[in-house]
Order: sequence, then C-alpha cells, then structure tokens
Amino acid sequence: MGLIFIIISISIVWVASLWKIFFSHSKPTFLNEGTPLHTKNVLLVVAHPDDESMFFSPTINYLTSKGHNLYLLCLSIGNADGMGSSRKDELYRACVVHKIQLQQVNVLDHPELQDGFGKVWNHGLVARIIEEEVYSHVIDVIITFDSYGVSGHCNHGDVHYGVRKFLHDSSPGNIEAWELVSINIMRKYSGLFDIWMSNLDVMQHPSGVMHCLLNEHPLKSFRAMAKHSSQWVWFRKLFVSFSSYTYVNTLRKIN
Repeated sequence: MGLIFIIISISIVWVASLWKIFFSHSKPTFLNEGTPLHTKNVLLVVAHPDDESMFFSPTINYLTSKGHNLYLLCLSIGNADGMGSSRKDELYRACVVHKIQLQQVNVLDHPELQDGFGKVWNHGLVARIIEEEVYSHVIDVIITFDSYGVSGHCNHGDVHYGVRKFLHDSSPGNIEAWELVSINIMRKYSGLFDIWMSNLDVMQHPSGVMHCLLNEHPLKSFRAMAKHSSQWVWFRKLFVSFSSYTYVNTLRKIN
C-alpha cells in the first residue's frame, strides 16, 4: 500500500511538472522592463562546446523566444581529447537548432585557454576577451556560470571569475550580469521535479535577485545536444534526460 502511494505521488508531481512546462505560461519578468518587451543584446559566456546545450538550454530558449539578441562566446574548442575541430563544428550545428545566429557565435582556440581539468585559465585574459566582445556588440547583459560551474569543472569557474574581473575592472557600469546557480547532486538529477525547488528558491529571495526560467521546448534541447555527436554517449544521454538543467535554469544576479 505504501509503495502504491509513493508511485501515485510521484506520478502526480510528474504530471504537474509537465503541465507547468507546457501549459502554465506565466508573465516573464527576466529582462522584462515593461510592455512591449524591451530587447537586449545578451552575451552568453561558456567554456566548452556543449556547455550551452547541456546547461543553458532553458535560458537560450527563453531569450530567443522573447526576441532578445543573443551572442555566444565559447572560450575553447574543447580539445582535451583531441576532438576540438569536430566539437567546434558540432557547436555551430547545435546553435542552428537553438536559433542562435551563427555570425553571433565566437569560438576561441587560444593557447592559454585549453580545455582540461587542472588547466587553470588566466582570469585577466578571460576578462580582456569578454571586454572586446562587450564593446564590439554593445552588450547589455552577460550570462555565465557561477563559481562552482554546475559540474565543478575548473574552466567553468575560471569563466565566472573572468566575468567578475571584467565587471570590477572594465565594465562601463550599465551592464547586468547573471550566473547560473549550481545545485546539489540530488536536485541536479531530479529532472522535472526540481522545477518546484527552483521556484521555492526564487521566492525566498528579494524580487529581481533571482529568476527561474522554465524550458518550454525541452525536445529542442535534446535535438541541440544530439548535434554534439562526439559527446552524445550513453551517460550524457542519461544526464540530459535526468538533469534538472534540461528543464529549468535559476539565474542569480552578480553584484
């Protein structure tokens, strides 16, 4: 009897989560400064090809659906296993699925910014590269990892600290910056269920400090990730299926 109750409860929450994604269209507040929606030039900064699809899909889908002008800066080609050239091409194919204009995608292969655990990136160099992007494209908003970087990869953290250094040293002062909030491993692999925890997190903070972005097009996220064919192995398929980052992103303002 207890097992039946648990199964029914899980089923109810699962159905409720699907309903919230596909049918509960609440009024957007992230980057919404009134009516009509004021479009922004947004720079998403990641470390490796597939970061954008694996971790930031809900954010990308939200921004493109609201008409914001999205630029993607990927600071390496992900050449840790010698597949950097293929991974760069895969990133462009994923961006087509995400509806990011290819001329607004910049993938770097800098000798001092090579993919790998233990390969620490120079935060000053990252900040200078971001500065070039910001001034070249008149960027209003930057979005990136938080200091833990979702998976704990050191390059993700270096991107975060590079953004912070830019904001501290060179930012013109009118730029908003947001970080993707890392969560504990139980929530990370709870899939759709984390929608509710993420919403509760946002409710516990002052208005405007955090935003919860639901992915209204999760199947598109799967198609985009599948374009990273060199990385689309069984355990990553499981990760994308069960990862809460496929279904919801919580963004926190960087002060």
